[in-house]
Amino acid sequence: MAIAHKNTCAPDAGVATSTRTAALAVSSDADVPSPENLMQEYTELRERFQRTTNALASATHDLKTPLSILNGYVELLQSEKLGSLSDRQREVLRDMRDSGKRLQQFIQDFLTYSALETGGLRMQFDLGNINDCLSGVCRLWSGRFQEKGLALYFLANDKLPVFPFDAPKLERVISNLLENSFKFTPKSGTVWLHAEPYMWERRAAALPSAAERRRQNVTHPNAVKVSVSDTGPGIPPEFHLEVFDDFFRLPGTEGKEGMGLGLAIARRLVQGMGGKIWVESDPGGGCKFSFLVPYKPVAAAAKGKSR
Repeated sequence: MAIAHKNTCAPDAGVATSTRTAALAVSSDADVPSPENLMQEYTELRERFQRTTNALASATHDLKTPLSILNGYVELLQSEKLGSLSDRQREVLRDMRDSGKRLQQFIQDFLTYSALETGGLRMQFDLGNINDCLSGVCRLWSGRFQEKGLALYFLANDKLPVFPFDAPKLERVISNLLENSFKFTPKSGTVWLHAEPYMWERRAAALPSAAERRRQNVTHPNAVKVSVSDTGPGIPPEFHLEVFDDFFRLPGTEGKEGMGLGLAIARRLVQGMGGKIWVESDPGGGCKFSFLVPYKPVAAAAKGKSR
């Protein structure tokens, strides 16, 4: 008597297809994280980044005191109060002083970046004359420009009014822009620092009403435009936005001093004051960095928010 055996190893084609489809759907769903998981991972990454930034800032801050002591001893030796120096000794001490100042600038850059990144840097607006601010920064940089054979020009603009701004942070922005020109402008080059009143018509985040549009019409200068121009090699157009990114270095400039934070810090500080910053440049045609600072601090900046 013949017995018909049912094949249990090969399921029906329709059943197999539905099974595979269901398995693929489950696998696909498993590969896509839920919004809750994404938020949790983002929060964890953000916390880890904050801890790393704080730890690096703490380590960087610990370098300030010993470096200040070393720089103090170098200045003491250079003064020759402890004895006369030979020409070779003066040259060595000069190199030590320059290296100490560069390291001090690196430390200050990273501390500022850390404070901006963690929201620890606040804006403090006080009435002041921006011409005094600009001329003061020029005096600080004039010696280094002369040593390199660069010409630095600034002419005060008497059309600029007295208005509230954060002078130390504005000086830092200008200093960073001058340092950038100093590094990339060849010997016998020229750098110009200029400021002028500016009518800034801001774009609203949403479409304003007719009444709001009438109020936004600008008929008088409401901001100051500060520009730093140079006769350096220029920046290709494709990098005009990236140059303001954190730790960004232009291709071919990896051997230059710095960590790629100067322009990034300038951008964050300008934005903290309610302004904007940009660059105009063509390869071989020099650079012109400009930024705007409103005469009247915006609400977010006036409350001390730095981002």
